[in-house]
Amino acid sequence: MSRFVRMIGLLLATLVLAMAVVAVWSHANMEAAITAWRDRVTDIAAIMPSSRPDPGALAALPDSVRRYIAFTFPDGLPDPTTTVTVAMEGDFRRPGVTAFEPTTAHQVTAAGTPAFVFDATTPIVAGVWARVYDAFVDGEMDMKARILSTLTVVDYSGSPTLNQISLRRWLIESPLYPMALLPGGPVTWEPIDDRHARAVVSWGGMEADLIATFRDDGALVEFRTEEDGDLSTPYHGSGEVATRDDFRMVEGVRLPHAFSIARAANGETYPFWVGRVTNF
Repeated sequence: MSRFVRMIGLLLATLVLAMAVVAVWSHANMEAAITAWRDRVTDIAAIMPSSRPDPGALAALPDSVRRYIAFTFPDGLPDPTTTVTVAMEGDFRRPGVTAFEPTTAHQVTAAGTPAFVFDATTPIVAGVWARVYDAFVDGEMDMKARILSTLTVVDYSGSPTLNQISLRRWLIESPLYPMALLPGGPVTWEPIDDRHARAVVSWGGMEADLIATFRDDGALVEFRTEEDGDLSTPYHGSGEVATRDDFRMVEGVRLPHAFSIARAANGETYPFWVGRVTNF
């Protein structure tokens, strides 16, 4: 073997090793960032847990919401809750594409104040995956996505639009932590009719609202915005429609285990995250 060929081989081996070191460091950096956001959500939630409403506040709720509370908490209202952690799996569609890919995700959410961190892993092509997180803490969003935890492809933080969308996201996903919807917290309810009510969350000078649809038994099966979404954005944000099904008892609370989250505009809905809760 010539000296030149040996040098080329050594250079290639060095390059591969350097790339491996960078990948390992980047993965550790990404996971450390997710852990730090989880810690921040946990700290905030400990200061501001969910409320324990008095009978008068419950009696003042719209009839549909009172049925929902009776359906969700059949054994009585829970003690104030700090965080709810949810593991999920299903199929996710990235913005701008039509194909769905299998995805696993975790979310840690403050039950009494709008704060959460969501992280997920989804494949791109064979042997290549994306690691992503969305964090909303102290009224500001931070969003990152990296290929192989190394190459940054999404990096947004602190914009007024994303902050507003993230507040709505905390609300649209609240059926997974229904303590957040009790009176006395950041969410208020406005009556519409026997099957619908408007939920309004106010926080940090921002406000977001959604229309809830309830089944006859009281289950909250859909949250929907009243405005069309902007389907041209490079992120899905909260989506405009979230549907829930497969309600099961978990430690005295009836929680949905099947979900579909979708964008919506011009009378059409476009699901992008469809799956199941695997653990509360």
